[in-house]
This record gives sequence, C-alpha cells and structure tokens, in this order.
Amino acid sequence: MVTASAPFPAARFRRMRAHDSRRRLMRENTLTVDDFIWPVFIRDGENDETPIASMPGVSRLTVDRVVRAAEEAASLGIPAICLFPYTAAEDRTEDCAMAWSPDNLTNRAIRAIKAEVPEIAIMTDVALDPYNANGHDGFVVDGEIVNDATVEALVKMTLAQAEAGADIIGPSDMMDGRIGAMRMALEQAGHQNVTILSYSAKYASGFYGPFRDAVGASAALKGDKKTYQMDPGNSDEALRLVARDLAEGADMVMVKPGMPYLDICRRVKDELQVPTYAYQVSGEYAMLQGAAQNGWLDGPKVMLESLLCFKRAGCDGILTYFAPEAARALKAGA
Repeated sequence: MVTASAPFPAARFRRMRAHDSRRRLMRENTLTVDDFIWPVFIRDGENDETPIASMPGVSRLTVDRVVRAAEEAASLGIPAICLFPYTAAEDRTEDCAMAWSPDNLTNRAIRAIKAEVPEIAIMTDVALDPYNANGHDGFVVDGEIVNDATVEALVKMTLAQAEAGADIIGPSDMMDGRIGAMRMALEQAGHQNVTILSYSAKYASGFYGPFRDAVGASAALKGDKKTYQMDPGNSDEALRLVARDLAEGADMVMVKPGMPYLDICRRVKDELQVPTYAYQVSGEYAMLQGAAQNGWLDGPKVMLESLLCFKRAGCDGILTYFAPEAARALKAGA
C-alpha cells in the first residue's frame, strides 16, 4: 500500500534528497561488514596461490595462505568465511571417499584456521561434487543421481567437518531429506551448536560457470544438474523447499544465485520471516569485475550497489567474493 502524500508543491520528494545528512536520515536499508560471508577457495601445496582466470581478483589458496586470509577477514570485521576445495581430476573418485576423510583439504584448513583465528566463524560446503569423478553433487548410478545413498554420504561429510571444528554447515547438494538427517546426526554426535545454513532454493543456473572452474569441476561434470537443482521458472516451489528445510532443522536458509533471484529472497523473508541469505555467485562477480576492468562500469560503486540490493530484498547476509574489498570500502566511508 502506497502511503498518501500531499500534492506538489507541498510535497517535494527532492527535499529529502537535497543533502547527504537528510539522505542518511531517511535511508531504509544499510550495508555493513556484519552482512558478509567470504567464500574462499583452497588447494593443496604450501605458501602459494593460483589466480582463477574467470574470477579476476580471486585465487585458490594453500592452507597456510587461507589462514592469513582468515586473519585479514577477522581484522576487517567479517564474521565468517566459507571454504571450497579445489580437487584435481586424479583425486576424484566415483565413491567420493575423500569427502568425509578427516584429513581432506577442507578439514585440514578448518583446523589450521581454528588454531590461529578462533574468533572467525568457518562455514563449509557439503556436497560431493569436489570429490566426484562425475562432477555431480551426488552419487551417479546408471546415469541417475541417487538421493538416499547420497544423503548417507553427506551425513558422514557433515560429521567430519563438525569434528574438525566447522561452525556452519552449508549443504549445497539439493538432495531430499538431507537437512533432517544431518541435524539428527549432529545432535547424536554432541554437535548441538553447529549451525546449518541450507542452500534451500538453489537453482539450476548458468551463473555457476566460473565457480566450477575454481573447484576443478567443469571438465568432470557429465550432463547437467536439473534433476536436483531448481527450475529457474519456479517461485512457489522455493517457498516449499525453504519451509521443508526449516521443519527438518535448518537454522538459516539461502537463495542461490543472488541478483537474478531477488524476488525469491523477498518472498522468503516476507512469507517465512526467517534468517535469509543469498549467494552472489561467481558469474555475478565475474560480470561486474569484467565490466569494471574494461572501464564500462565504476567497479567500487557497482560493487556496493549490488550488495545493498540484497539487503533491500530482505536478506540478512550475503556470501560474496567482494567481502574484503567491500569491507575496506565501508570502513573508508564509501
């Protein structure tokens, strides 16, 4: 409902825009460093990093470099980082057994960060695609991504990450029933305080390409993910999926991708009134960075504008590769 206002000239909307002080007083949404989760890519090795060509400014970091990145994030006030492992083709198998190994790359990084930067929250990714020879988030049997066997594997992966010290579990697989199974397993194992941020409304999107390059999944993927990720044409289904994950024990929910699905963010927040997050995915980041590097856009300006739109759409936080740059900009008073 639009609030009635006096007719012109008694009402001049430009009056409240005339000076910075008044614009600040009437601002409806604000962006702060508390809104950010920083996704970072990790790789094997020591004291090294590998730039990701399709994501300008983003690199895969060895565990020791990730610890330094966590220190940087904490110093900027960023509340959490999210770990994504790069796995070489020769280390991927059909049984995905490395996914729940206590000594896999993610779990080693968790322990290293917790030892030196205990104040920062660590979020992890729960899906089989970084370890799967087929590039899928679940087991592939006779060409089908099977659900229930995958959930059993995801539970083992969840428990291994919790044992390593993860604070936030991020199931990104979109299998049915996985949140309930994970929550029960965490409770039974004594991990009552481990939070689940569920990728509840994750769409089968074309915006994930650079991410798949970053984790080494592009060449491995056989087929597509349309049988388990959402159809981009659906909106009501997203609400049903979010409601289901909450009923099974999710603490927070996520919409992914971000900017192309702001309407979903708004619906989730308005209709369910729960902690709502969005992932400004690799394709969104790459488009903005590419345009900025070519001088077609003002990079710092569109970065902050793109992040603010998530708050306007009702999000409580954003996973964004811009997190450190945005944090520095906000600290400088941008």
